[in-house]
Amino acid sequence: MQAPKAKKIPHLLETHGHQRTDNYYWMRDRENPEVIAYLTAENEYLKTSLKSTEDFQEKLFQEMKGRIKEDDESVPYLKSGYYWYAKYETGGEYPLYCRKKGSLDAPEEVFLNVNQLAEGKSYYQVGGTAATSDLKTLAFAADEVGRRIYTIYFKNLETGEILADQIPAITGNYAWAEDNQTLFYSKQDPDTLRSYQIYSHKLGTSTAEDLLIYTEKDEEFSCMVHKTKSEKFILIHSESTISSEMRFLDASNPTGEFTLLQARIPHLEYAADHYGEHFWIKTNLNAQNFKLVKAPISSPQLANWEDVIPHRESVLLEDFDIFSDFLVVQERTKGLCKINIKPWDGTASHFLEFDDETYTAWISTNPEFDTPILRFGYNSLVTPASTFDYHMVTKEKTLLKQQEIIGGYDASQYTSARIWAKASDGVMVPISLVYKIDTFTPDGSNPLLLYAYGSYGYSMDAYFSSSRLSLLDRGFVFAIAHIRGGEDLGRAWYEDGKMLKKRNTFTDFITCAEHLIEEKYSSSEHLYAMGGSAGGLLMGSVMNLRPDLFNGLIAAVPFVDVVTTMLDESIPLTTGEFQEWGNPKNKEFYEYMLSYSPYDNVEAKDYPNLLITSGLHDSQVQYWEPTKWAAKLRELKTDSKLLFLHTNMDAGHGGASGRFNSLREMALEYTFLFYLEKLI
Repeated sequence: MQAPKAKKIPHLLETHGHQRTDNYYWMRDRENPEVIAYLTAENEYLKTSLKSTEDFQEKLFQEMKGRIKEDDESVPYLKSGYYWYAKYETGGEYPLYCRKKGSLDAPEEVFLNVNQLAEGKSYYQVGGTAATSDLKTLAFAADEVGRRIYTIYFKNLETGEILADQIPAITGNYAWAEDNQTLFYSKQDPDTLRSYQIYSHKLGTSTAEDLLIYTEKDEEFSCMVHKTKSEKFILIHSESTISSEMRFLDASNPTGEFTLLQARIPHLEYAADHYGEHFWIKTNLNAQNFKLVKAPISSPQLANWEDVIPHRESVLLEDFDIFSDFLVVQERTKGLCKINIKPWDGTASHFLEFDDETYTAWISTNPEFDTPILRFGYNSLVTPASTFDYHMVTKEKTLLKQQEIIGGYDASQYTSARIWAKASDGVMVPISLVYKIDTFTPDGSNPLLLYAYGSYGYSMDAYFSSSRLSLLDRGFVFAIAHIRGGEDLGRAWYEDGKMLKKRNTFTDFITCAEHLIEEKYSSSEHLYAMGGSAGGLLMGSVMNLRPDLFNGLIAAVPFVDVVTTMLDESIPLTTGEFQEWGNPKNKEFYEYMLSYSPYDNVEAKDYPNLLITSGLHDSQVQYWEPTKWAAKLRELKTDSKLLFLHTNMDAGHGGASGRFNSLREMALEYTFLFYLEKLI
């Protein structure tokens, strides 16, 4: 079967006197039958080309699925006299939300069965659940398309009845007031999907009567609503990439007026929680790596902020949690997460101890104030996801649950490491890697999959994956490049990989790839790369810069048409990202973005093998970006290597819904790698 060929319809784009011709601009019309026909043809081309691998894909899917315990449940947490948890039953794609009153030995109550709700639907995702303080009413948000547009439903927890109230076309973000009747929720613009309004809804009334509480008028900001841990305040949080603004309301007075905590100031970021007579605020005020301050509720403005944990040049303050006797701080030093326990009585603080060389640790669900027990999560490239309770006085650590790998898993058969690559400007970039000991040969012959993200300040920590064992057991090395654009080594690490420094993200990744080759972990004949969304931008840019470096790449839901997208403020999320990429209406940013935009820099040359994945209903990266990119590559590339575009016609940015359906997409991605390595 021949590869699909898209028709070319020249479309002229002009900015700052510079003209670009986009032959595939017409693909933006989702309702055009020719667009759907092209996507279908691409899917069929992939299926036909890899038909010989269908049995292997099914075997791989069953292999990955077979490691997952089907009848599994989360560790229950105590809140409001109930133990709350989610569980899966054998054969079920979706969770059951459950609770037990007073004791783990009490009878189980299934208060939401998502399998029943999802029956007969090709896509179904519950975005979250929240019960009123009197525990009589449950709100839950459901998305049936994959575009992250939710409807809020209500359930009477005493009778099991689904109430008549429904709030359609909202973000899925909401919080209950303490009257047990009023729900505050955020709503998005129907076109741009920017979350820009906060409403309140009273149970038993029509949504036409819902009150508009707040409108965020600045198109670079979005807003959301949530509740403090104390449940005493409702917070409206407006934020852009570089600025924050919060308002608060006594949760027991839902008809009252919100009070401004601190007016927005360019480049001032802050986020608040409540304890006692103060708001506790994480902020970057004169603190690039953030610090913790407190301010009295009666006068919480910036002038009254008092340092609790001052700024530290080498330590990034990521998160904090407040208990009656302890302040718990999640921070990052030299790229590794640490959890610091600080007693309020002034006695010495201490850190939790972790053994792995590269790992991930985080503060978990801790809804109760008056407890000496901290719940935290931990995993590493060789340690399955683990949930612990830690007694902050006795320092006893109790493992509550570790992810069970069905069929057995022996961590001693695998090894992980952290190495460093030197970038062209002298910066040292960390790499985390893992491989199976008996399949690794230090001569460059091993296949290696290098993964990265590198945007929005998201740190890409070393994490365990049972599915990844299918790669490792077949001789692959898996590596994570902690490149600039993430926040892995502090806030400066992020700021050195955004805006007019974005190219550092791409050159860091290339440096990491070259270093792995130099150190004989792999070779360019066996080196593969993978990234999704903004990580897909990374794949496209790196592929343009160094097509010789990789045998194959996987670009998942890739953001590749950077300039055209960022010039179009009608596209979802564009305006909120000007402080990440720049606004191309400014000529300097236009020219810089144009220099790395993957779609704009496709040339007539040889490229690596490439698998592109996409979702027709994607709200983050519109489906036409990967579609246009594939078409342009087919038009210009001079090689005969594989180029596949797979579009999930029923899903969005996150791929297929359900617990196991997404494994089929992963099986396709892994099959692509094994096919190239001739391991099938």
